[in-house]
Amino acid sequence: MTDYIDVAIILNKCNNFVTITICKEEGNKMKKYGKKLFALALASGLIVGSVCSVQAAMVGSEEQVEGATVLLEQYCSNVANGTVDVKTSEVLVASEPNATAVPTAAPASEQTADTAKKTDKDTHVELNLNYSRLGVANKVDTYLNVRKKPSESGKVVGKMTKNAGCHVYHIKKGWAKIVSGKVKGYVKASYLTTDEKAEKLATKVGRECVEIQTDSLRVRALPSTSAPIYSVVSEGEEFTMKEGELTLDYVKKIVKKQKISKDAIKRAGGYEAMQEQLKDFICIYVDDDYAFVAKDFVKEQYTLKRATKVSTVKASSSSGVSSSQASIVEYAKQFLGNRYVWGGASLTNGTDCSGFTMSLYAKYGHSLPHNAAAQAGCTRKVSSPKPGDLFFYSNGSRINHVAMYIGGGMVIHASNPRDGIKISNAYYRHPAKIGRVMN
Repeated sequence: MTDYIDVAIILNKCNNFVTITICKEEGNKMKKYGKKLFALALASGLIVGSVCSVQAAMVGSEEQVEGATVLLEQYCSNVANGTVDVKTSEVLVASEPNATAVPTAAPASEQTADTAKKTDKDTHVELNLNYSRLGVANKVDTYLNVRKKPSESGKVVGKMTKNAGCHVYHIKKGWAKIVSGKVKGYVKASYLTTDEKAEKLATKVGRECVEIQTDSLRVRALPSTSAPIYSVVSEGEEFTMKEGELTLDYVKKIVKKQKISKDAIKRAGGYEAMQEQLKDFICIYVDDDYAFVAKDFVKEQYTLKRATKVSTVKASSSSGVSSSQASIVEYAKQFLGNRYVWGGASLTNGTDCSGFTMSLYAKYGHSLPHNAAAQAGCTRKVSSPKPGDLFFYSNGSRINHVAMYIGGGMVIHASNPRDGIKISNAYYRHPAKIGRVMN
């Protein structure tokens, strides 16, 4: 008989209880109960990261998962053993790696009344983003600049797209000192929603994601370890989850939508073989396509977007960056956060990936076709990228996405309808080609 543990978690601020049921027989695998459960967990300030134990023939080795999952499991164990009083205890997750000023809690098994007293008087169960005071950049049209100093003249060190989350250290004279992802700096406080209002807002603008837990993970075109490889993705990258509990009918819909060939289905072992592996895979968005990853190598979480680091690109003879290359990159960043529209080529009203790069280069007198694969065919292959170069990505059978390199290991691209024009790690997917249009 399945054994369940009910864990009551206290929110100090509002004195409410959230009950989470953990099925011990299923380990730390959490079934998808829908957005209401995720929203409830996020509103209470707790996320349950899920890494499921299954065998899959993937590149890389299994890694120990840190953070909320580990603490919650320890907490459950202590409750079951009677060593934790659920009426007085808190569960806190470790702080954001770069948010050194955010107080962290001792592991649940080590927390005492003394350690609890040392935390801030307003400490409560934290969000999955590990920000004890949440801010959401929802009062902007496209993006919010993060500056090195609290001044309009301060150097821009990062950008938060609309609805990105951050931890707020303090607000003074209209400026909020924040950290979001790996970006720390100052933003105009008037563009943020903070505290309890931000926590409520987060349940509406957050999203279910998977974080890659191993390097060079193979993403499959179909839910099978023998299916064609769609792409290879890097450790630490996040991808929005499309579906966590797969059915054969759902897979058949993906086959039809993606126009997956009969040969690919055969290589995957056919539908009968896929049926046996459905429980081992998750369907994710990769830009504007669907693909599948093994649950064994990802962590499921409900999260907000984070800020991305940016730096101004300047022409330099020592680095070999021309004035045109520097200029097109700064021009491209103006459109961060704008809409993605399949088939579009408007930088302000909506564009797809190849329409974005085509329109950028058109301003600088270069004509490119409105197709990622065709653009790859008319660019010169290079091994060391410079700002303005194009990164081309493949779905395993053809090039289906393009982005522009902006320096610092980052690209800007029109990704999908959910994110619009965004900045990503240039190697979030392994590029099939890096091409140069102008020197």
